Amino acid sequence: MAWIPDDFSGKLLDVPVGTAVFTTEKYKHLTQADITCLDYSHDMLEQAEHRFREAGIGNLKTMQGDVGALPFDDATFDKVLCMNGLHVFPDKGKAYAEILRALKPGGELLACFYVAGEQKVADWLARTVMTRMGWFTPPFDSADDVKHRLEPHYDILDFHVEGAMLYFRARKR
Repeated sequence: MAWIPDDFSGKLLDVPVGTAVFTTEKYKHLTQADITCLDYSHDMLEQAEHRFREAGIGNLKTMQGDVGALPFDDATFDKVLCMNGLHVFPDKGKAYAEILRALKPGGELLACFYVAGEQKVADWLARTVMTRMGWFTPPFDSADDVKHRLEPHYDILDFHVEGAMLYFRARKR
């Protein structure tokens, strides 16, 4: 979240917003931003909306939608935040393509998510528990796979793995 300055005043897409447990505190400080929070799950959206109401955040809207078919014009957003999402999306290629389409040239994709091949125990959990519960959707990218997806379209500004989580910041060319 530190990659988004508190004085950010552009358009931000948060996909998937999930329950907003990781973003609510930051969004309280982004008073000049125009924030759109999208999730496929109505249950997740309801939880996020409750958190946002409790926090008194009024400069955002929530909506149900699919990252594989974003309901936005090309080059709409200055930043796209994708926390714990890319390992969930069923068609990762469509997700990356739609995020790229909706992001303005010079805009940034900020993401963190599980990547395969970094920790055996995390890979086992992803395969046997998280996938069966419906929380993760294979196939899972490795960190190298993600780099190969990003490099044709983005300048990678930060890219690091902690445990089995990849964190990156990339600017669309």
